[in-house]
Amino acid sequence: MPFDLALHLATVMGFVLFVALPLMIAALAVPAALFTAPRHRHERIRRRAVVLGLLVSSAGVCLMGLGAWLAREDSRFGVLEFIGMLLRTALGAGLLVAGLGPLSSRLLELLGPPAERLPVPLRLAVRDLAQRRAVAAVAITLTMMATAAGAGVTVVAAGQTTQSRAQYVPLGKPGTLLVRPNPPVLGPFSDADTATVRAAMERALPGVPIVQSEAIAEIGWFFHAGAENVAIPEDAFFPVQAIGDEKLLRYLTGDPSTPYDEGTPVVITSADVPVDSVTIGYKLNQNDESTQTRTVPALLVRATEPSVETIFVPSQLVRDLGYPLATSELFVDPAVHRATPDAQRRLDDRLDDELAEVHVERGFQAPMGWAPFAAASLLAAIACALAAGFGAAATVRQARVMRRTGIAFRWFCAARAGVTALCGTVLGAVAGCSAGMLLLWPLTASLSWEDPPRVPFETPWLMIAAIVIGLPLIAAALGALSARQRP
Repeated sequence: MPFDLALHLATVMGFVLFVALPLMIAALAVPAALFTAPRHRHERIRRRAVVLGLLVSSAGVCLMGLGAWLAREDSRFGVLEFIGMLLRTALGAGLLVAGLGPLSSRLLELLGPPAERLPVPLRLAVRDLAQRRAVAAVAITLTMMATAAGAGVTVVAAGQTTQSRAQYVPLGKPGTLLVRPNPPVLGPFSDADTATVRAAMERALPGVPIVQSEAIAEIGWFFHAGAENVAIPEDAFFPVQAIGDEKLLRYLTGDPSTPYDEGTPVVITSADVPVDSVTIGYKLNQNDESTQTRTVPALLVRATEPSVETIFVPSQLVRDLGYPLATSELFVDPAVHRATPDAQRRLDDRLDDELAEVHVERGFQAPMGWAPFAAASLLAAIACALAAGFGAAATVRQARVMRRTGIAFRWFCAARAGVTALCGTVLGAVAGCSAGMLLLWPLTASLSWEDPPRVPFETPWLMIAAIVIGLPLIAAALGALSARQRP
């Protein structure tokens, strides 16, 4: 697919997901909540609207289920297929949330009889919300929408983090400062770029030894080193072979006493098999169609960790076969010097982003870009819950009950905000968790040529429970603090 077309589709999809979809949900859910809310406390809600809303939500769940089912295979999908599955599932999520709008009035109706047995502040709060059903229904619906957005983003982020952690491949030992071409697929550094990068590293880290790994300078020129009964893990630092000098060998083995010889490869493996030779496959020149093989004596070293398993081939041995070599990576051994974030920033400032990529291996770092959006959604949910009765005084009858029972007006305001937040939060958590768990399937679909298997998604139930419990408590506290009128 042309890049311009892919960029255009991505822009359209982003607009639909972040602008059009929330507006569509609000345009459906808020009028539905107003339509079902009776004008008076003792009137019953329009049950047909509630049933219609549940049917719309059910259709949304089915649409999300279809998108998740289509994305269930651990295979590669095209860009158009991915966009189609994502939009289908996102539209289903919108219908699910929009169809729950009429349930706001129904919840207030269901809370009426049980509330008569609750403490006085809660009982008066439920009565007050029932008397102003339209305002309360809209507040609960908006709280539900904001909570669903926050809960859905939290569930999606947790699932994607689990998937990313399982697929994460470290680039070096922990603490390694590594500089490689940007992007790496363009091949190794040229001689001029190598000199530039090395000079920048020497200025940023004066006196620190620099290790380099090398690769065949001409892309597509076949070279392969293998040993019988030795399989290199795919997530190893060097999944084919490692070409370099003595410093690279010391970095891989972590043992300064490992013998080094310019004509002797070293097999670094954890497999319990005897190894005394390495078979090298090569070509006499780049245009040669036939492959030559050569068996050379080799040393065996036990790997300290699976990620360092590889076959080390000295650079001089490769050059003797007629191959031109170029620097593929330059890095600092953490056993010699452990890089600091300040050193990384200094080096990053000295190098052009289009020339090289600076990376310090710290293991998998969970992305936190979703947290501000989730926090903003939950804050919006609290604000919507407070809007249900902000600044409004209780009725005369309720005022007499509060004076007779000694209940402070602040407790009444706290109960009113807490009940509104609880109704919206429960509905939003149900909708958000359902949407998030189904959206995870298309969002984790593979668009690359590799087909990484999915791992079981982790649902943050403790975080969801904290949202359901914490938001009403926070809303109640803010409702009490914002109580200024006296009945």
